Amino acid sequence: MPKKYKVIVKINNNPDGTAHCVKYRVNDLLKFTQFLDNKWVGWKWFNVFSNLDINKGKQLANFTKNSRPEKKVV
Repeated sequence: MPKKYKVIVKINNNPDGTAHCVKYRVNDLLKFTQFLDNKWVGWKWFNVFSNLDINKGKQLANFTKNSRPEKKVV
């Protein structure tokens, strides 16, 4: 079964000033935030997109290091 969400995370800035981003597919936003804290300590924000059905690709939410998800689903 495919993951519920596709997430784009801004990790930091490249030397030329452009954003360095990475993509993940996840089901649980709380566990994902913990993963970011461990793997990418300096992460800035992430956008959450639907990865299922007719809403695939639709942005559902966005979070920052100071405004984190409170539930594992949107």
